[in-house]
Amino acid sequence: MILDNFSLQGKVAIVTGCDTGLGQGMAVGLAQAGCDIVGINVVEPEDTAAQVAALGRRFLSLKADLSKLEVVPALLEQALAEFGHIDILVNNAGIIRRQDALEFSEKDWDDVMNLNIKTVFFMSQAVARQFISQGQGGKIINIASMLSFQGGIRVPSYTASKSAVMGVTRLLANEWAQYGINVNAIAPGYMATNNTQQLRADQARNDAIVERIPAGRWGLPQDLMGPAVFLASPASDYINGYTLAVDGGWLAR
Repeated sequence: MILDNFSLQGKVAIVTGCDTGLGQGMAVGLAQAGCDIVGINVVEPEDTAAQVAALGRRFLSLKADLSKLEVVPALLEQALAEFGHIDILVNNAGIIRRQDALEFSEKDWDDVMNLNIKTVFFMSQAVARQFISQGQGGKIINIASMLSFQGGIRVPSYTASKSAVMGVTRLLANEWAQYGINVNAIAPGYMATNNTQQLRADQARNDAIVERIPAGRWGLPQDLMGPAVFLASPASDYINGYTLAVDGGWLAR
């Protein structure tokens, strides 16, 4: 039955940055489909852990600053010690810095690029090595953005990093398909999260954004549940290197 192909029963998913917002929505969606979750966050994701536990799934909380690559091997060791295998990686952790390009600092450039693309690549590399050692393939889901397709304003390093996410997603899919690894990305549209609080607080900007979205509203974390489960499941086995826009129709305008 086709719905069986969407089941993630017995799978283990690493989801970075899942304490709130989109990461929380995806983690809970994956748990609803049957996944146990390894959450990697800077802060303790108490609400996410409680929601996953309420579904009868296990949640392993690992605290780490993912902008420091030296933490990655120990994180995977802890995940494997707890669950014995890893099947899915969702590279959700990311930051944004807003400033005019004429005034943008090197620190704001490096901080965003380090977490949003450098860490995404090396987390994917580490998990792909584990997938290969397990001999059963795996699924990697990167989080891109509308600014993977468009330029935006006042977010130069974020635009650069999310454009790079789309490109690296394609490259990794090309190289790792031979191992049964699918690498895809989700590009959320304008979502009501912490990252967009400034935009939503600016009434003029908020109205202009909502007016352009055919769906007529900001996206919500639960809008990513279905796409995340799909890309993590056998239902998407023949989809590789693709960036799926979940944007209420924004890019169609």
